[in-house]
Amino acid sequence: MRLFKKKRVLKAVANGQLIPLEEVNDAVFSQKMMGIGFAIINHSGQVYSPVSGKILSIFPTLHAITLESEAGDTLLIHMGLETVDLKGAPFSLLAAEGETVECGQKLAEMNLAMLKDERKDSVVIVVLPEAAKGDMIKDRKQVSIEDDVFKL
Repeated sequence: MRLFKKKRVLKAVANGQLIPLEEVNDAVFSQKMMGIGFAIINHSGQVYSPVSGKILSIFPTLHAITLESEAGDTLLIHMGLETVDLKGAPFSLLAAEGETVECGQKLAEMNLAMLKDERKDSVVIVVLPEAAKGDMIKDRKQVSIEDDVFKL
């Protein structure tokens, strides 16, 4: 008898337009140097967990959150591009390192007006640095946080 590993699915991290990583305006992400994944643009600034799991780390400038899913996958949620120099000002985090979170739980809020004033891209990116393969379930669609968007 062969055992097959169960497919794992990620939900959208924001209500907005789903795009492939290749369309992100940053070579580190678009060339998948950080791993496979997806991005969301044209969103409201509310960022949610795409899985149930544990927050492993939060970058000091609050723009990046690393999670470990219950299935053992490591995920990086990266909010905005070139935002490090803003020293966390546009981000309000609603969860802390070491906290267990549920899929769909709000993790952060982004001040989109501040990002626009500072001429920063507000894209929200999800990458899986340790995953070898995965695929977007939907492509270039409007999605909500209840939608499955990526399978491993």
